[in-house]
Amino acid sequence: MVRRSTTSLTRYKKRRDFAVTDEPAGKVAGPARRKRPLKYLIQLHDASRLHFDFRLELDGVLKSWAVTRGPSVDPADKRLAVEVEDHPIEYGKFEGIIPQGQYGGGTVIIWDRGTWVPDSDPREGLKKDHLEFTLHGERLKGRFDLVRMLDKGKRTTHPNWLLIKRRDEHARPGDGDAPMRDATSVVSGLTVAQMAKAKSAVWHSNRR
Repeated sequence: MVRRSTTSLTRYKKRRDFAVTDEPAGKVAGPARRKRPLKYLIQLHDASRLHFDFRLELDGVLKSWAVTRGPSVDPADKRLAVEVEDHPIEYGKFEGIIPQGQYGGGTVIIWDRGTWVPDSDPREGLKKDHLEFTLHGERLKGRFDLVRMLDKGKRTTHPNWLLIKRRDEHARPGDGDAPMRDATSVVSGLTVAQMAKAKSAVWHSNRR
């Protein structure tokens, strides 16, 4: 079982040429950032295939999972969430186009954003392969679990987890995909297709 540093952006930076892509190089956020509410966001990413990038801020970076089918608000659904490299906090503002030929080349919109609150020590939760938390997003709200699947003895840098909605007042049994019927950005109001056509779609990290 491979465990990487909770604050490492090495893999993120190695996979990108920042002379070509306008994604933020970023850095691990310092103590001042960590005193604020923890950020949460989901980016809809049309790359080799359409998927949702689920991100939770922790220890100065965005812990990240790729959720192919997107999150469900039906507790009976268990959605595969593949753990990927940590991303910088600045990535939480990213909407636009990653140039083709670059890692993850394609169009990105911010599908949801807000804050999250862990039920207990999140570092212990990740270590023990079960993270329990509450989302306060614009689209997703309420309690969720991330549960790591058994690796069956295999060493992997992309562990598989399950993203599961817990039963609360925000659950929608039998209609888990309800939030995803609106596939627009909560920032720009654009769909992925509209963002891809926008002339100013490539996001620049030096914009204020």
